[in-house]
Amino acid sequence: MSLTVENLSVAYRSRRGDITAVDNVSFRLADGEIMGLAGESGSGKSTIGNALIYMDPRMKLAGGKALLDGKELPLADNDAMRKLRMTEVSLVPQYAMSALPPTRRIGKIITDLLRSHGIKDRDEVLSELLRRLELIGLKDEILRRYAFELSGGMRQRVTIIMSSLLNPSLLIADEVTSALDVSTQRAVGEMLIEFRDRGYIKSAIAITHDLSILAQIADSITIMYAGRLAEKASTAAITEAPLHPYTQALIASLPEVGVRHEDTTLTGIPGRPPSLVNPPSGCRFRERCPFAFDKCTETPPFAEIRPGHQVACWKVSQEHGGGTRVTVPAGAIADGASTEGTGE
Repeated sequence: MSLTVENLSVAYRSRRGDITAVDNVSFRLADGEIMGLAGESGSGKSTIGNALIYMDPRMKLAGGKALLDGKELPLADNDAMRKLRMTEVSLVPQYAMSALPPTRRIGKIITDLLRSHGIKDRDEVLSELLRRLELIGLKDEILRRYAFELSGGMRQRVTIIMSSLLNPSLLIADEVTSALDVSTQRAVGEMLIEFRDRGYIKSAIAITHDLSILAQIADSITIMYAGRLAEKASTAAITEAPLHPYTQALIASLPEVGVRHEDTTLTGIPGRPPSLVNPPSGCRFRERCPFAFDKCTETPPFAEIRPGHQVACWKVSQEHGGGTRVTVPAGAIADGASTEGTGE
C-alpha cells in the first residue's frame, strides 16, 4: 500500500474562525495506481494535495493522518516534511507553467533544486535528467533556455520532470493539463503514465475538475463535494456507471464525442455548493439533489457499496440491496451551471 489517508481534516484560518476545507476524508492509494481527484472548484481537492506535502501558514491540520509506505507523514511539521519533499512525496503545483523563475535558465533551476535538497552526486542525477528529457522528446539544449522561451507544453513537461527527478513514492499533480491544448493535454497525461510504468514514481494523484482527462490517464477516480468524499471507484465504474447523484450530474454536464454543438444543449447542476464557513448538516449535496429525502439530514457514511466502489449517499445505500442504480431523471438538472464553482 502506497498511501493511506485516515480521517483527514484540514482547515484554513480566517477572521471568521477556522474554515474546514477538508472534512474527515479517508482513502487508500495502491502501489502503481494513478488516482484522479475531481470535483467543483472549492470542493477541497487542491487542499488535500497541498496538505500532503506543504501546510502553508494559512492551513491547519484539524485531525487525522496520512501514511506513505507504512510511515506516517509529519503533515503539521514543515521542517520534517521538507526532508521528504521531492524524495518521498512531490508536487507538480497548480499553475505549474508559471512556477519556473523567468530569470534563471532551466539547468540552473534544476542544479539549485538538487543543492537545496542536499543531493551530493549531482552528476548521476543530471545524467538521468538527460535520459528523461530524451524519453519525452526534448533535447538537452532546453537546459540552456529560459522558461519564457518554452511553449506551455514544454514548461509543463519540464516541471513534471523536475518534480519526479528524485523518484518520489507519491507524485501529486494539481491541474497539470489546465491551459493546454487538447493534444498537449494528452501528451502530458501519457507522460505521467510513462513515468509510473518506468518506476520513476510509485503512484500519483491527478487533481482536476476535468473528468475527460482522468478518463484517459487514471486507474481510479475519487469525487469530492464541499470538503467531503462523494464517490470512489475504478475509472470505468465512475465514467460508465456512477452511483452518486453528484457524480452522475458531473458526467451529464460533459459534452459527448461526435455530438455537434448545434444539436444539443449541455446541462449543468442547479444551485451552488454550500459555504464551508457554516456548512449544512447531513449530506452537503442535498439542497441540489433531485433524490433528497428526510434521511439526508444525517451525514451518510462513505461506505463500500460494491467491491472497490465507495459511495456516500443514503439513497444509493437504500436501493443497492435491490440492485437498483440511482439515475438522474431527464430534466432534473438545470441548464447553465458548470462543474466549476468559486474558490478552491
